[in-house]
Amino acid sequence: MIKVPMKILQGSLRALFVFFLMLIANPAFAQQLGVPESGVLTISSERLFAESAFGQRIFGEIEAESASLAAENERIVSELSNEEKELTEKRAQIEASEFRPLAEAFDRKVQQHRDSQRAKLDALARRSEEARGRFFELVQPVLIDLLREYGASMIIERSNVFLSSDASDITDAAIARINSAIGDGTGLEDNDSQ
Repeated sequence: MIKVPMKILQGSLRALFVFFLMLIANPAFAQQLGVPESGVLTISSERLFAESAFGQRIFGEIEAESASLAAENERIVSELSNEEKELTEKRAQIEASEFRPLAEAFDRKVQQHRDSQRAKLDALARRSEEARGRFFELVQPVLIDLLREYGASMIIERSNVFLSSDASDITDAAIARINSAIGDGTGLEDNDSQ
């Protein structure tokens, strides 16, 4: 008979111990530490790139190259407009058989300019996409560290989430950590291509 109360006492102690462990592991404790209670974190990849020092450097370079390309385009368009005006004036002074080859040559010149400018714009867009891809390669170790620190199992794109708490968004923390780790990325792209 004495053994029954001891077993009851041992069972009660176990239950109390399990209850105490559950209380300590309560998500409220994690919230007090500023850690999301979920194993799923969210991030805005657009903001991550655009607000990082690396992304801002790339945007600045692309913007400068775009402005240079626009100025070049304006200059060429102005030259072509003047040439077209001269050609129009010649039309009244020469035979149609003489004018046709001049007009065709001018059309080819205009088309070459369009093709050239389109190729330059495409190259600029490719450069932007390549820089973006390189950025996400460089920041992957930083994101993995954040994933581990928060004790999460995954990071998903915030724009793909229907509803979530702001506490699960680590974009600001990631930007700060990335800026500290790689800065604006100057030299990192060149070092990897060697």
